[in-house]
This record gives sequence, C-alpha cells and structure tokens, in this order.
Amino acid sequence: MNRLEKVREYVDNVLLKVLDEEYRRCGYMHLYGVSQACVMIAMKRKENAELAAIAGMLHDIYSYITMDTKDHAHKGSAMAREILNSLSVFESQEIEQICSAIYNHSSKENTHDSFDEVLIDGDVMQHCLYNPSFPVHEKEKARYEQLKAEFGL
Repeated sequence: MNRLEKVREYVDNVLLKVLDEEYRRCGYMHLYGVSQACVMIAMKRKENAELAAIAGMLHDIYSYITMDTKDHAHKGSAMAREILNSLSVFESQEIEQICSAIYNHSSKENTHDSFDEVLIDGDVMQHCLYNPSFPVHEKEKARYEQLKAEFGL
C-alpha cells in the first residue's frame, strides 16, 4: 500500500467513527475533495502532488476526531505530525512540509510559502465548488477569483 493510501485508510477509520451521518458525509466530501484539488493545483504549480494530497486528507482531521473546530489548523498540525510519525513512512522534512501547510491553511488572508498555498487554495476550491449556487465566503472571494483565473475558468 502506498503512502497516500495509508493516510486515506487512517482518515476513513476516523470518519467511520463519526456518528452523525451528515457530518460524516461532509467529512468524506471535504477531505477527499480538498485532497484532489490539492493534487490538481500542485501539478499546475509543480509542487509535490503526493504530499499535497496527504496534506489535503489531513488538514481538518482534528475537527473530525474531536468534533471541535476551534483553532483546528494549529491543533490539527500537531495531530497530523503524530499520525504521520506513527505511519513510519515519511521523512522528517516531508512531515514538516505537510504540517506547515496544515498549520497555515486557515490563514487565507495571508500569503505563505508555495506549498502551504497549495493547501490553502485547495481548501478554497473545494468550498467554492461544493455547490456553485452557494455564495462564496467573503474571506475566500479574492483567492477564488485568482484560482479561476489561474485555471482559465
């Protein structure tokens, strides 16, 4: 089993324990959706697509394990570090890169390093494409417009 599949297996086990069916469904849609958006953005920007997919899968893991979204990016970064270390298939610099992106993914008003930006933009893309008839959140409008221009949409 490759590394991304190991992370997906871990995430699936977490989501299967979510009792609320709607929240569980949203978890699958969001985590897998962000992961796939991250792959597309990473490929376009020549970043590491595998690590971007893994960051996308784990970026909100804290929220789904604890059912708490307060400071989930920072707490989720620490949790992701523990998960990635426990899987014993990642180099320390890969863990640092993934966890930095998770730590910064809620800070959409700032610009971060290029890999962190992949996760931030993947999160925005999934939010905005989930249902195109929903209004775009104010804090995501500028990024969403930049993403549409970048992808010629």
